[in-house]
Amino acid sequence: QVQLVESGGGLVQAGGSLRLSCAASGRTFRNYAMGWFRQAPGKEREFVAAIRWSGGSTYYTASVKGRFTISRDNAKNTVNLQMNSLKPEDTAVYYCAATAKLSSLTDEYDYWGQGTQVTVSS
Repeated sequence: QVQLVESGGGLVQAGGSLRLSCAASGRTFRNYAMGWFRQAPGKEREFVAAIRWSGGSTYYTASVKGRFTISRDNAKNTVNLQMNSLKPEDTAVYYCAATAKLSSLTDEYDYWGQGTQVTVSS
């Protein structure tokens, strides 16, 4: 079992930045690839970014590429999402998740956090 707790969400103006963090506990964190997803009101949960267990490979959805950066610290059992140049369409609840196999598919993630709200005002 892996427990995930997100933090760092909030309200920010368009063009601003936020840094989300996800703290993991339980099973060996370094065994898992980690992902960030988001869900806006009335929409399905969508993939945002993922990072391999080693941190050597990262993947992003097209709409955030160049603006968001995912990173992890296996010594501290944390994964972060630095979000720059935020847009109103980035408004959503952001979730971190863990998977045994790196993927952009929601169904392939085994463990999920409770989510943190990000609101970007225009």
